[in-house]
Amino acid sequence: MPVKIRLQRHGKKGKPFFWIVAADARAKRDGKYLEKLGIYNPVTQPATIELNVDSSVKWLRNGAQPTDTAKRILSYKGAMMKKHLLAGVDKGALTEEEAEKKFQAWLSEKGDKILTAEERVAKTKEAEREKALEAEREVNAKREAEAKAIQDEEDAKVKAEAEAKAAAESEKETPASEDSKEA
Repeated sequence: MPVKIRLQRHGKKGKPFFWIVAADARAKRDGKYLEKLGIYNPVTQPATIELNVDSSVKWLRNGAQPTDTAKRILSYKGAMMKKHLLAGVDKGALTEEEAEKKFQAWLSEKGDKILTAEERVAKTKEAEREKALEAEREVNAKREAEAKAIQDEEDAKVKAEAEAKAAAESEKETPASEDSKEA
């Protein structure tokens, strides 16, 4: 029975979520599987991958063939590296302790790379957020300036009307007072 390590799709339409499984090559994509090895969620940023490395290596060493995407995921999480190191142990090139040390060193180096990538994504998001806030501040300042200009114009009109009214009243009073002086 040929075994493949492949992705089994789950999730809603437009929101994929995958299980990484070891399955008979003749089984349907989302059908019967032999063992669930992990999960893969490409929707999150960065993609979420949880993998049981030991089970994956067991299947790889027993001859399971990974699909292209599954192979990239296994390589990313270190299953392919561990398989390679264990092959060296089988040939006598390494001891199990040396292989484990090399694998742990590789994992820590990979973890550092992942953290820097996550930090870069976080910095990019923060920069975009700051840029959006700055644009919003500029728009708000412009709106406030326009509102103040409109308010100043209205105040000037009200003041001009009040002065015109006062002037008109003073003109009306002035002729009346002149008439009373003449009489």
